[in-house]
Amino acid sequence: MGSEYFINSQQLQDKVASLLPSQGGAGAGFDLSASTQIIPIIDLTEQASGSNLRSDLQRAYGINSETFNVSNATTTILTTTGFFRIIGYIRSRGTVSVDGNLRITDGIASKNIIAVGTGIDETVIPFDVTIFLSAGDSCVIFADTNCQFSGAARQIADINGELVNP
Repeated sequence: MGSEYFINSQQLQDKVASLLPSQGGAGAGFDLSASTQIIPIIDLTEQASGSNLRSDLQRAYGINSETFNVSNATTTILTTTGFFRIIGYIRSRGTVSVDGNLRITDGIASKNIIAVGTGIDETVIPFDVTIFLSAGDSCVIFADTNCQFSGAARQIADINGELVNP
């Protein structure tokens, strides 16, 4: 059987009281105690779940990121299942007839994620989207001669949501 020790630290007691009101934060405080008895602790943080990076760092780009530059063409940029971050810009050449889109397709139906169309002045439009591709899906970019899509894509998680390091 373990030994028990009492800790009289106002700073620690105040911290426990603010984080755990049921442990004295709503009323009179209790002395903290320490024990030589081993009590298992379950860590539910991102680091404990297998990720070594914070989620914002998990979205970083590396040398192996897919890049694209599409104009006057239809190009498939992604076919792997999972979650992807796509960043870039759309540049229109300043004519009254501009057509372009970034879409997800399953070979039968398509869904535009980003689209530009007629009446857009010469401009550069930045974008940053996160998409999900299931089995059979692909991400396609179409840009006519007056439109240019440039950027990079990177898988941030597999189809089961397991994070993928850059």
